[in-house]
Amino acid sequence: MMYALIPLLPLFSFLIVGIGEQWIKDRAHLVAVPAMVGSFLLSLMALHDVATGQAITVNLYTWLTSGNLDIHIGISIDRLTAVMLILVTTVSTLVHIYTIGYMHGEPGYARFFAYIALFTFSMLMLVMADNLLQLFVFWEAVGLCSYLLIGHWYERASACAAATKAFLVNRVGDFGFILGLFLVWYSFGSLDYATVFAQAGQLASKTTNLLGPFGGTWDVSVMTMICLLLFTGAVGKSAQVPLHVWLPDAMEGPTPISALIHAATMVTAGVFMVARLAPLYNLSPTAMTVVALVGALTMMLGATIALTQTDIKRVVAYSTMSQLGYMVMACGLGAYSAGMYHLLTHGAFKALLFLGCGSVIIALHHEQDMRHMGGLKDKLPVTYWTFLVGSLALAGFPLTAGFFSKDDLLVSSWSAGPLGQVLTICGLVTAGLTAFYSFRLVFVTFWGKSHVDPHHAGHVHEPSTTMTAPLMVLAVLSIVAGYLGIPAFLEPVFHGEGAGAHHEGSAALGIMALATLMGLTGIGAAYYLYVLNPGLPDRLAQQWRAAYELSLHKWYIDEAYDRSFVRPTLSAAQGLWKHVDVAIIDGAVNGVARAVAWGGWLIRLTQSGQTQHYALGMTLGAVVILTVYLLL
Repeated sequence: MMYALIPLLPLFSFLIVGIGEQWIKDRAHLVAVPAMVGSFLLSLMALHDVATGQAITVNLYTWLTSGNLDIHIGISIDRLTAVMLILVTTVSTLVHIYTIGYMHGEPGYARFFAYIALFTFSMLMLVMADNLLQLFVFWEAVGLCSYLLIGHWYERASACAAATKAFLVNRVGDFGFILGLFLVWYSFGSLDYATVFAQAGQLASKTTNLLGPFGGTWDVSVMTMICLLLFTGAVGKSAQVPLHVWLPDAMEGPTPISALIHAATMVTAGVFMVARLAPLYNLSPTAMTVVALVGALTMMLGATIALTQTDIKRVVAYSTMSQLGYMVMACGLGAYSAGMYHLLTHGAFKALLFLGCGSVIIALHHEQDMRHMGGLKDKLPVTYWTFLVGSLALAGFPLTAGFFSKDDLLVSSWSAGPLGQVLTICGLVTAGLTAFYSFRLVFVTFWGKSHVDPHHAGHVHEPSTTMTAPLMVLAVLSIVAGYLGIPAFLEPVFHGEGAGAHHEGSAALGIMALATLMGLTGIGAAYYLYVLNPGLPDRLAQQWRAAYELSLHKWYIDEAYDRSFVRPTLSAAQGLWKHVDVAIIDGAVNGVARAVAWGGWLIRLTQSGQTQHYALGMTLGAVVILTVYLLL
């Protein structure tokens, strides 16, 4: 029961800070930070206990019992959960500390701390769930928290629009997730992991008939349907194509929440869910292929878009999209351990990069356009050197955590057969692109001639210790995380299944060499273009205008969605409002009101107070009565 405090401490923090927001104000961190430190320490204890013993399972209480339906809230901590707990609590603790400096003086200071505590609680409950329903409940809670945090600056129209976009796009994926849950319940009679996994083998060969789009029926595997429906939720949450469009807009929120969303919470939930449900996905080769292809497409698309972005946070955001594609691709190829390994190392260096962006933004009075930066490495030395470490890790530079995890992922993917080998080649190409845009960001922001606004150039300085200390911790983690033996630690969770279990020595060395070569080539190309020949990129952009515009406008996917879905939906809604709401519903209500008013007007005419009118009325009444009498 002690480990129930891991999520409960952030929950208590949310309740105390949220309820007492009006009086706690700028002291909110005095509650929030100790709560997160306590949660982190308990996570370390849980990791130790799981590493030296068996998985921990605790049934906290029964939520609902009806007939054969028994729904409970519980926690389950195995090796996969334990490493996720360390990731979430580590990054969240550092983000809490960083927020003290970043949000200092903001009117919503306490509210922000309350929301990130609730966000952390929701993510911890998600990864500790021992059943699919609990996972889904906190899956939705994570989505709600992201909406609140992205829209924290609610007075900005762009922040409100971004929050709404994230919420709606994720609902599309979650609709498929809900259908998948219904199908799991219908097929297994339970949503508990243990029960579902135990019976999964019996369902592997079961098929059902679906009505085809052009008549006839399709014979479809039930397991494939379950896996693909559940995967739609992961596509939305982990920003995979085609539901990736919300992720860059999430940059409208404060930078600390960008780090938390991209490094340890929301976007990692989808990858974690696929890894957690590995016993189901392993029984559906079709679903695995779809997962791998979606991941590979996302990996390459995100990298090509990041090449030309000028907003410092959006470059890092698209790198997140690309790196998530790597992880999803690995899971689709059965290399779950490698995918989770990269997720964990990525959490360290991606949090570092986002928080580094935040330091630059604060130093430049909230400037985010790279074209208005430059020459900052001497003025922001701590930020520069830590940002450089994060960029090296993202680029897969030798001896960094990103080098070990990405190479392990690519080697494991190569071992998955012909499809894995094709996708590994795509991964190698993407590795070169990743190194290029990572160091394009470094060189344009920190090197070269300063393009900082002259009004602010003389006041650029390193931010407070509460902001630089987390950067230094994350820089260390971005190196040492590669030496912790995470794949071997996680392998028992997946029982040696998948491609990650078999590496061919010569192929592994070749892939590692190629990945390193691609990374160094990307760094060299960025140095040549943005340091040695800073005018060349603009000339190349003009020469290759079509390709440049395609990347700059994100392959026009947002525009396509706007024309295909958003505008028709708004037009249909406006038509319904005009012809149904106004014409029929309002018309009926207003028509009744007008009829009553007209009837009242007629009756009022008989009450004029003039004798001749009453006499006329009596005469007309007598005539009517006499006429009726004579006719009858």
